[in-house]
Amino acid sequence: MELRQLEYFVAVAEEQSFTRAAERVHISQSGVSAQIRQLERELGAELFDRSARTATLTAAGKAALEHARAALAAAGAVVQAVGEVTDLIRGRLTVGMVIGCTVTPLFEALATFRRAHPGVEISLLEDNSDRLVEGVRAGTVDLALIGTAAPTPHGLDALTIISERLVVAVPDGHPLAGQQRVTLHDLAAHSIVCMPPGTGLRTVFDRACAAQSLQPAIALQASSADAIADLAARGLGVAILSDSMAANHCDRLTARTIDDVETSALLALIWKSTHSPALRELLVHGRQAFAGTEGRSRSRDSPSTQG
Repeated sequence: MELRQLEYFVAVAEEQSFTRAAERVHISQSGVSAQIRQLERELGAELFDRSARTATLTAAGKAALEHARAALAAAGAVVQAVGEVTDLIRGRLTVGMVIGCTVTPLFEALATFRRAHPGVEISLLEDNSDRLVEGVRAGTVDLALIGTAAPTPHGLDALTIISERLVVAVPDGHPLAGQQRVTLHDLAAHSIVCMPPGTGLRTVFDRACAAQSLQPAIALQASSADAIADLAARGLGVAILSDSMAANHCDRLTARTIDDVETSALLALIWKSTHSPALRELLVHGRQAFAGTEGRSRSRDSPSTQG
């Protein structure tokens, strides 16, 4: 029995797919399948039910999963312990980033960390904020940059990077462009273009509407602020964005703060624990890269936030 076999087994169990597991561990699907078959022969039992479209754990697989995770964690702890003594950090980190993010300090943090610790393999993935939070909780994501309505998601540590109010953005000549004050009730007569559920902006907007028992007409959804702005500019609805998102399109859209949405949309780094030396070091680089922006409202000449 080899550690890589246990790694592949855990990957298939968590992804519920041999294809996605192969992408995750960076080898071919046939390679993953062959190693799992070898492991099953050594254990004398099938670990997965392959009759369905998804790879489902058998009773034997369920019994083996936590022990496999523990074995991998123990092996990782050996590497970490030696690394701490020799000042050489090795390992693997998975960093999550909300879809459509253009916050360059995160990329700078990854670059400086890589130069300082070339022995650490970094994987970067994009997803919506809700799934990234669950990934951090489950341990499949080590650190994530998310959009959120809560300063610290339950059970996690967080560093708030940006805090912004929600705005409505409309083309010149639109009735809302002539108003100095816009409320959620003012939006009731208009079709809405906004982020999809699972993103921080959408969560803030939905909660504010629910608090007033409002059901806005969501006409179109897009994960990119640029796409939302393009749709609004063409008259397909009024855009719900953050202040900095709208500021990037001030040449064609007029933005008005939504007065009665007092909860800010936040951009935050989140993590579960810092037992990993590699994660601790990455957080140091992250704090340095984001120095001066922590917890502040985003200025109009700063990179736009997404999600």
